[in-house]
Amino acid sequence: MYIVTAEEMYGIDQFSMKHTGVEASILMENAGREIAQRIMDMVGFEQSILVLAGSGNNGGDGFVIARTLRNMGYQASVLQVVDDEKITGHAAYHKHLYQKCDGIVDPLDKGREIIERLDKEVVVVDAMVGIGVKGMLRDPLHSIVTQLNQLENLTISVDIPSGLPADEGEADFIAVQASHTFMIGAIKQTAFVQHTAPYYGEWDCLDIGFPTRAFEQLENERKIWTEKEFQHTFPKRSAYDHKGDHGKGLIIGGSANMPGALGLTTRAALRSGAGLVTAGTTDKVIQRIATFCPEATFLTLPEENDHLQYNDEIEYAKFDAVALGIGMGREATSRPIIRQAAASKLPLIIDGDGLTHLKEDLTVLDGKEEPVILTPHPGEMAMLLELSIKDVLMRPFYYAKKFAEDYNVYVVLKGAFTIITTPEGKQAVNVSGNAGLAKGGSGDVLTGIILTMIMQKQSIFEGLCNACFIHGKSADLLVQGQHSEHDLLASDVIEGVSLVYRTFL
Repeated sequence: MYIVTAEEMYGIDQFSMKHTGVEASILMENAGREIAQRIMDMVGFEQSILVLAGSGNNGGDGFVIARTLRNMGYQASVLQVVDDEKITGHAAYHKHLYQKCDGIVDPLDKGREIIERLDKEVVVVDAMVGIGVKGMLRDPLHSIVTQLNQLENLTISVDIPSGLPADEGEADFIAVQASHTFMIGAIKQTAFVQHTAPYYGEWDCLDIGFPTRAFEQLENERKIWTEKEFQHTFPKRSAYDHKGDHGKGLIIGGSANMPGALGLTTRAALRSGAGLVTAGTTDKVIQRIATFCPEATFLTLPEENDHLQYNDEIEYAKFDAVALGIGMGREATSRPIIRQAAASKLPLIIDGDGLTHLKEDLTVLDGKEEPVILTPHPGEMAMLLELSIKDVLMRPFYYAKKFAEDYNVYVVLKGAFTIITTPEGKQAVNVSGNAGLAKGGSGDVLTGIILTMIMQKQSIFEGLCNACFIHGKSADLLVQGQHSEHDLLASDVIEGVSLVYRTFL
């Protein structure tokens, strides 16, 4: 499923009509009928359905929805929220069809409170404004949306909640708070932005007949990474495999104050399928985590003030990939380890405190030919970019892409919707996971799974996407079973990896 901006969605529309000959009225018919069918699955015959129809494509979809519902025996009516002269083109055509099928269109009485028209049993279909909205809604739409949001009615939005921008980066708007949104053709970008995502409620994306070529011509590729992609790309194992076939990973980190972080990463890498895992850390940390990771081997590194100290004797050539920074601390004596690891001929994952050290010397990335993967949360991304966290959360797609392209790195921007970005700007969103992951240690577990995945027989991008899927689905399956979002621990997520493999493979 593709994720698009408003401009890209218009391009898909135009490409479909120009290159395949499909007419806009047919696409409108397909959209309305598909949404009407979904509404019938949600609503009983005894309930009244009020379609709020505006101008443009959304209004046209609304008339098709109302006509289809009435033809199927539902109590559907239309309240037109714009003046007649604004209903033009294909929307006017479908309004005419609706009226020819004995449908009644009530004009909006601007002096009448919409709240007086609705009781809590009425289902509201929001087909007022589509993806072309710019800035704040004006009256009467502003007033209608304000009143609608005060009600407890089931509200179903067509394509996008009215008033909500389709593109990230917008802060000033008033929009319908939908119970459910049926997006048409592609998922709108703001469904994955923290301050706009809640307006969609539950959502589905519906196929209405856009040709595949219409999506392939997009300049920026963004997709959701789904169960289907996971199953298609996850590498299968041979009966003749040995431990060396599944990667020899090195994890560098840990400090006296944060020994558990390294233990979680190490165990997660082992549980997710790495052939061999070595944890490079101080002797004190090894003593504290060894029993938690009995399958791992350990590399004792020098320390100063209970933190790792630079050591030039690490034999990187013995490994297939390295992850560093986990629980390392921010002592300056540890910083040269970043440059040393970056000079190795290995794929490199930098997480946690390693990102803070990296910020002090981003030139270590210059000229590195092997893949570099950064795994920041929004605060760390803001630190790397020298922006506020609010700025990053407002435009996560843009900033992840900009940093990835500028520094030739992969970026895994963690959050409720984790965005994976390649150095070329290709992006995917992981939607698995739940609030149980909002606890210390969850990111350490993800780093361990990432280390394992990039050492398997798949591309780096596929490995990153699959790692995020496994991490989130582990939490989902555990919450469906013996845990809740309140009691779920990072260590539980490690043990849940086996549930993911058994369920989806």
